[in-house]
Amino acid sequence: MDNKINEIRRRISTLRAEMTLVEATIRDQVNHDLDCSEASYRLLAMRAEVAELIGRWRAAGGGDRLPTVRERLSRSYGDRPVAPAKSDKAKPVPGQGSAKVRPERPVDRV
Repeated sequence: MDNKINEIRRRISTLRAEMTLVEATIRDQVNHDLDCSEASYRLLAMRAEVAELIGRWRAAGGGDRLPTVRERLSRSYGDRPVAPAKSDKAKPVPGQGSAKVRPERPVDRV
């Protein structure tokens, strides 16, 4: 049963990611005064599928609270995994770059 719950959660997560892409497409089409009805119908179908999957998830025993999209997007950066820091050996010291700078020549004004 746990495997089924996890599978449903993965599908919900995948659909949510696809929904954000479709929403971006809709915004782009609206900004360019294009017809966005096809993308809107796809988005509504995805929302219906997410609602149906959440019902199946609850029926299968899923009881923990699912975060809303707003909650997922507003997570602080401190909660997200951090990539390992790169070594400082490759970083140039400010003011000691390898770029050659030509001195400015005075401009002759009449």
